[in-house]
Amino acid sequence: MSDLRTAFGESFGRAAEGVWHAPGRINLIGEHTDYNDGLVLPFALSRGVSVAAARRDDGIVEVRSRQAGAVTAPAEGGTVVSEGWPSERAWAAYPVGMARVLREHGTGGASLLIDSDLPQGAGLSSSAALECATALALCDLYGVEIDRPELARLAQRAENEQVGMPCGLMDQSASLLAEPGRALMLDCRSGLSSQVPFDPPAAGLALLAVDTRASHALTGGEYGRRRAECEEAAALLGVDALRDVKDLGGALQRLRDPVLRRRVQHVVTENHRVEASVGLLRAGAVAELGAMLNASHLSLRDQFEVSWPEADTAVDAALRAGARGGRMIGGGFGGSVIVLTAADRAGRVRDAIAAAYGKRGWTAPEFLDAVPSAGARRLA
Repeated sequence: MSDLRTAFGESFGRAAEGVWHAPGRINLIGEHTDYNDGLVLPFALSRGVSVAAARRDDGIVEVRSRQAGAVTAPAEGGTVVSEGWPSERAWAAYPVGMARVLREHGTGGASLLIDSDLPQGAGLSSSAALECATALALCDLYGVEIDRPELARLAQRAENEQVGMPCGLMDQSASLLAEPGRALMLDCRSGLSSQVPFDPPAAGLALLAVDTRASHALTGGEYGRRRAECEEAAALLGVDALRDVKDLGGALQRLRDPVLRRRVQHVVTENHRVEASVGLLRAGAVAELGAMLNASHLSLRDQFEVSWPEADTAVDAALRAGARGGRMIGGGFGGSVIVLTAADRAGRVRDAIAAAYGKRGWTAPEFLDAVPSAGARRLA
């Protein structure tokens, strides 16, 4: 924190007015349900994005990153992605887009220095963490009071409208609302949430996040295509969203397109898995989550068709090494998997995954102990 303050002074030639932090997230279960008005169960990581910031009186948002460089842009008007920035500066669309949305609520210009210890492209929601850290900084700097659920919706709007990414509400809600030792049960239709006990170490377990090193970029076409398929299926079934499908068998019979049938089957059953997982956690049966993770991964691989070879290999190697369960996380087509294992078996599981990668000549995966941690907050 003090290092980021020092770096801000060196970068901008004046003192920062504060430092804010927003965590990345892991979604324990409930994938591709958020934009279908469904249920999700994420939690916050200890790692995330920090922002040192100070106000400006010229309406300009100047964004610098310790990892990626600098961008200067007016905070008002237009869509960020159309401004012709070099692709390596596309990251700046997130904080500047957030600034543009918050300007409607009374914020103004600012100088922002960003630092992150989240691996990029790993599916740990570094983009939402960047939005949320920026949102807290701007609101505090300008004395704007917005409750956290609404701030999550504004961050989602910034990503939808300013970045062009049709994401749901989960990532921003997890970053802003999460609590240590808890997973966040979020209803993406109502925005209502509740905290669910989730403390793997207390149960003698470890939850590993495995960065498969297959980077993803969800602003590409496949994520948007999956969302469009879900919307098409909902329209054909006469429901507002796939959350509303109650008779799965009947719905599958009514859909002629086998692709749409597969999409519907995943979303409906994944919502059921979220509800079942919440029940297991409230009952203290953390180890039994393994079966839910495995079923989710198979559904994402076979029904929603968003997994990738490195993820499938990591999950298979972990299970062969004795893990309780595992699945891909995030939008798919690259990123990370999670593996639930007995704590005393975690080293063996890591070694098995690394060996499977080495056998195929792939870049070695990276491992992170995923411990449910605190949500976004001001550090100083």
